[in-house]
Amino acid sequence: MKKHYCAQTSEKEMQELWSDTGINKFNPDSTKPLYSIDTPPPTVSGSLHIRHIFSYSQAEIIARFRRMTGFNVFYPFGFDDNGLPTERLVEKVLGIKAHEMPRSEFITSCMETTKSYEDEFKALWSSLGFSCDWEMQYETISPESQRISQTSFIELYNKGKAYTKDSPVLWCTECGTSIAQAELETAEKETHFYTLKFMLTQIDSESDAQVDSDANSESYLEVATTRPELLYGCVCLFIHPDDPRATKLKGKSVNVPIYNYEIPILTDDTVDPQKGSGIVMCATYGDATDVEWVEKHNLPYRRTITADGHIEPTIPHIGGMTIRKGRQQIVNLLGQNQLITKDEAINHMIGIHERCGTPTEIIPSKQWYIDILTDKEKYLEAGGKINWYPTYMKHRYVNWVENLKWDWCISRQRYFGVPIPVWYCTKCGLPKAADIKQLPVNPLETTPITACTCGSHDFTPETGVLDTWATSSMSPQINAHWKGEGDISEQLLPMSMHTQAHEIIRTWAFYSIVKSLYHTGEIPWKDLMICGFVLAKKGEKISKSKNNAAQSPSQLIEAHSADALRYWVAGAKLGTDTFFDAEELAISKRLINKLWNASKFCFMQLEGFKPELEELINSGGSSFASQELDRQNDTLLPLDCWILNALQRTTNEATSALNQYELGLARHAIDHFFWDDFCDNYLELAKERLYQPEKHGLKAQRSGRIALYQLLLGILKLYAPYMPHITEYLYQYFYKDFEKSISLHQLQWDQTKEIDTLYLTFGEQIKTAITDARRYKSANNLSMKTEIPSLTISATLETKPLIEESISDIIACTHANHCKINIG
Repeated sequence: MKKHYCAQTSEKEMQELWSDTGINKFNPDSTKPLYSIDTPPPTVSGSLHIRHIFSYSQAEIIARFRRMTGFNVFYPFGFDDNGLPTERLVEKVLGIKAHEMPRSEFITSCMETTKSYEDEFKALWSSLGFSCDWEMQYETISPESQRISQTSFIELYNKGKAYTKDSPVLWCTECGTSIAQAELETAEKETHFYTLKFMLTQIDSESDAQVDSDANSESYLEVATTRPELLYGCVCLFIHPDDPRATKLKGKSVNVPIYNYEIPILTDDTVDPQKGSGIVMCATYGDATDVEWVEKHNLPYRRTITADGHIEPTIPHIGGMTIRKGRQQIVNLLGQNQLITKDEAINHMIGIHERCGTPTEIIPSKQWYIDILTDKEKYLEAGGKINWYPTYMKHRYVNWVENLKWDWCISRQRYFGVPIPVWYCTKCGLPKAADIKQLPVNPLETTPITACTCGSHDFTPETGVLDTWATSSMSPQINAHWKGEGDISEQLLPMSMHTQAHEIIRTWAFYSIVKSLYHTGEIPWKDLMICGFVLAKKGEKISKSKNNAAQSPSQLIEAHSADALRYWVAGAKLGTDTFFDAEELAISKRLINKLWNASKFCFMQLEGFKPELEELINSGGSSFASQELDRQNDTLLPLDCWILNALQRTTNEATSALNQYELGLARHAIDHFFWDDFCDNYLELAKERLYQPEKHGLKAQRSGRIALYQLLLGILKLYAPYMPHITEYLYQYFYKDFEKSISLHQLQWDQTKEIDTLYLTFGEQIKTAITDARRYKSANNLSMKTEIPSLTISATLETKPLIEESISDIIACTHANHCKINIG
């Protein structure tokens, strides 16, 4: 072996080996139990960063673990390349807006751009050693995905779950499209809280004039708002019915400042009496509460904001201005007319579009929706059937479902996406859904194959596209080729595991559960593995938009190796956010170097071991279950039995943790065994009898070599999911000819073997004695090779014979002249 491990060379060699041998391909004819992974396809919206590596590598580690514990792993990979994220990427690349070029030309640019990025993404995942079956790769814009997405829409439309209506909708003025509640995020913004004078239109008595004592006025009410540009859209004032002023004010009216039209004063128990003056204006539309009030109290609509983020052109004083300029202009007018009684700078939470960070508006628009409000109990029940890892993430899902306010808006006013498969009859106006046989279909390029129910054959096509979540939420069905050629839904669904980050529980997890319940009546997957974020050092999540990822993943791999990154990824507790600093990869590289050097030592001691090993394997003597027979035949010494039992205990602990998706806990157990039990103690104990058979005897050496063979192979197996490249390289270098398997990753973890706790107790007693000796030498500034006159070992009656049989190894390790056994 070379003196140093060269990751840059060997990792590429191992990836070529896996590709050439096809060891990661899914076997549909296997009799092994199926373990299927639904991996959310990454959005094709720019370059990848360490955050992507973090979450996707965690799932990949689970895939390798499941293969090595006896499962036939179904592990496809896809790319989410349709919809708004792709459009924004292409607009950025081309330096233009989608509406500035012909639709067909823009769509072609989208297809070309996504293809180049997908090739780049695939190369990166491969360089990390991902063991997905690339023959099952899919794209959410592909004809097959479009067919499945459109089939879903038509089924829901026929069931009455998908419907269209003209109503207020969340709107992004930057992206020029409607959005769903799940795409709404909140952000703290600096703004101003203006308290305005609303003049009372009538004063019946002196008491009425004093209804607003805080105003110290006889003619007006004080009303606070952060959106003075919406004054023209103000349709009434609200006050809480329990407010002492409500009795006098209810039924009265006021004039809207600047615009001087009359609006009523109404009561509603959702008004917060402690906010501002306790009297609030309802404008169409400032927020979701305004929408609720308008519907509840049958209030009129006054158009103020346009779809492109401007003030309605016909509005006096500020028409045609941007929202920001319109706000400043109306504030100036209010000030000039002495209609502002207070101007308070505040930090205010507002709704923003998660895709671009633009403050959202609410404007009336005709959109398509999926009914999600009538079945909340079903979603909660389904959430309870799914195993959440970590379990507390379920509370986020429950909280989201319980606080749903709007149905799911699934239509988008964009170009690149899955077309909504609908036309509208020009005679009666009713929508006409495509026939399933037409799918995938683009209404702009074809017509319905049957007439409208009114008999007309004249149709106008729907120009909108489906929300990208409407398609990506069907990833389990896409994997199963749902209702298409080669449909494996019965075998595959529900899938075994779905993995995602915690911030998209409200979208990917929720929408997938909704779609699965509506189409199959079942949950989409059995387990949910929720990953955390990677944070920049100042506490914000690493993302493309923040530009706070110091190095790209490819640069990190080139500088530190894929295995080093993967090992670091596995250190965090599942679901928790973690910081990343490239300097932390030094820990990973230290482990890799230690594994390399320990393996070199083992291979040196195992040189020439082949004939004995073949005899041992053929006779079953290396089986852990036959250790008692080995002991009776003096095959294995007590220390060798201890370390093999410790290996099995570690395997059991790691298996248990990984079955709960706790990669960090499993890695900690493996690390502890490798560093402490194996390297620091066992190798030091067994070294002399391995080196000097003439002193300790050939049987003692053979026992050590048998143990060493099994130990290192077991360690390579345990580390294989975490660091697949170096473990495979070491396997190919030495073990391949003996184990008769083309790859380490086709071997199985030893999960069924029993542990002899007597040997574990014995081993801990030996470790304690060695630690005492080392501590004594360190305290006295002595070399570890310095002889000490005596060493006392605490034992039990049961372990005393084992210690007595191990004295020569203990003396060789500690350089003690004499060992005394103390029965405690």
